[in-house]
Amino acid sequence: MFRQSRHKAKYPFKSSSESGERVVDPEAVSRVVETMKAENVRWVDIHFVDVPGRLQHMTFPAREILDDPETAFNIAVGGFDGSSITGFTMINESDMLLKPIPETFALIPDDWQQPPGVAAGKTARFIAQIYWGGYKKGEAKRFEKDPRYIAERAEEYLKEKGWTAYFGPEVEFMILDKVEVEVDRPWKTMRVEITAREAAWNTQMPVIRFKQGYVPANPYDKLFWIRQEIATVLEDYFGIQVEAHHHEVASPGQGEIDFRFDTATRAADKVITLKYVVKNVAAKYGMVATFMPKPVYADNGNGMHTHQSLWEGDKNLFYDPNDEYAELSQLARYYIGGIMKHARALVAITNPTTSSYKRLVPGYEAPIYIAWSKANRSAIIRVPNYMRGIPKAARIEFRAPDPSTNPYLAFAAMLAAGLDGIKKKIEPPPPVDKNIYAMTPEERRQVEEVVRKQLGVPLQLPRTLCEAIEELENDHDWLFPIFTKEMLETWIEMKKEECLRIESYPHPVEFYEYFDI
Repeated sequence: MFRQSRHKAKYPFKSSSESGERVVDPEAVSRVVETMKAENVRWVDIHFVDVPGRLQHMTFPAREILDDPETAFNIAVGGFDGSSITGFTMINESDMLLKPIPETFALIPDDWQQPPGVAAGKTARFIAQIYWGGYKKGEAKRFEKDPRYIAERAEEYLKEKGWTAYFGPEVEFMILDKVEVEVDRPWKTMRVEITAREAAWNTQMPVIRFKQGYVPANPYDKLFWIRQEIATVLEDYFGIQVEAHHHEVASPGQGEIDFRFDTATRAADKVITLKYVVKNVAAKYGMVATFMPKPVYADNGNGMHTHQSLWEGDKNLFYDPNDEYAELSQLARYYIGGIMKHARALVAITNPTTSSYKRLVPGYEAPIYIAWSKANRSAIIRVPNYMRGIPKAARIEFRAPDPSTNPYLAFAAMLAAGLDGIKKKIEPPPPVDKNIYAMTPEERRQVEEVVRKQLGVPLQLPRTLCEAIEELENDHDWLFPIFTKEMLETWIEMKKEECLRIESYPHPVEFYEYFDI
C-alpha cells in the first residue's frame, strides 16, 4: 500500500505563486496511480474543510483521475458549489475547483461501508486545494478563503527566512454511546442527554469518577480497544505515525491520540484526518465522537495543547544549552512573548466556539492566565521539561487551544503571533513557576501588574467568544501577510454573529437560578 512518509514532510509544489498552474511532483502522481490500479480503487473521496473547520467531501469515479492524472492533479478533478459551503462565496460567484493532493492519498477501510459490501471496489481519500472556477485551463487562482491555503502561506512566508516550523497537537475527544439534543423548539423545550458507558453518573459499576479518568487500566478503560483500532487505522491506512494514545482525565469516554509532529499544513491535515477516523470508527460501533470543548459539566473539557518549534535546517532554533532555566533560546523567548502579547486575540481563532470558554475556567486544568513556565500546566505556555540536554526536544507548548478550531487557521495564527514576537523582540515577563490557580488574590495581582507592564495586556484570557472576537477586531495586524484579508473579515463576521446568536438563548440553569427572583 502506498502511504505518506512517516518521517519526512515533503511539500509537493514547485511553485509558490498565488495564481496559475502549480506543478505537482510527477513521481508522487505515478505512485498514486499505480496504487489505485493495483488496489482496484473504484471511487475517490475528495476532502476539504469549510471556514469553521468542518470536513466536507465530494465523491468521483476513480476514472476521473486514472483517465487523465495530469489534469486531475495539476488542474482539478471536478467542481462544486462554493456558495453552499459555510464562509466561502456568494451565489453569484459559486463555481469552484477541487485539486487533489497526491501525498494525501489513503485507502478508506472497507468495513466502514454501511451496510458492508455495498460499494464495488475500494474508495480512496484525497485532501484537496480549492481554486476559483471560471478561468482558462491552468490560469485558475487560489481561493483566498481555502483554510489550507492559509497554512500553506504560513509555510511559504517562513521559508523566505530559511526556517521551518513544526507542530505537535495533542487532540482530545470523547466517545459516547448516545447524545440526544432537543433545541428545535427553544421557546418550549431545550435539553441534552448524554449516555456514556464509563460515566460517573451511571449506577452499574465500574465507572470512572469525575476528573479521575487519566490512564486507568483495563477493564475500567472500556474504550481501549476502540482507541486501539483508531490508532491502527491512522497508521496502516492513512500513514500517520501515532506516538501514544490513552484515556484522558474526564470520566465519560475521553481519549487522546498523539501523532508525530509535522509542518503546519501537514499537521493540520493530520488533525482533520484524525477527527475523520475517530468519528467513523465510533460510528462503526454505534457510538458517537465529539471534539466539542466542554460537553460535560463538572468534568474536564477537550483541549488541543500544541507543541511547536522553529528550525533552520537541522538546527533547532529554540534550543540553547547555556540557558539554565529551560535550555531555551532568546529567539524562543521572543516567540513566547509574541503569543502572550496577542493571546487575547489569538484565542478567537484557536478557541472559536462559545463552548471553548466553558472549558477555559478554573478547576479543570485548562489554562486561563497569560503566563509561561517550565513544567507548570496552569500557564498558557509551558516549556516541557521531561529531560535536559536533548536539542531536538526543545519546544514550547501552547495549552489554550481546543479541537473545535480549524487547525489550518490555528497553526498559522500561532506561528504569526510567535513571528511577530521575534520581529519586534517582545520579551516575555519572568516565568511563573507557582500554581497560578492556588495563588492568593494579592499574589495574582502582583503577577498581573508584571504582565500589564511588560506586555500591556491583562493577565486573564477572554471569558467569552464575543470578548475574544472584540480583541481580534482590535489586534490583528500581526496576522498579515499570512492570513488573507478575505479570510480574516469572514472569520470575524461569522464568529461575531455566532456568539451573539447562541448567547441569546435562555439557558435551563438560568431558570433554576433566577425563576423565583
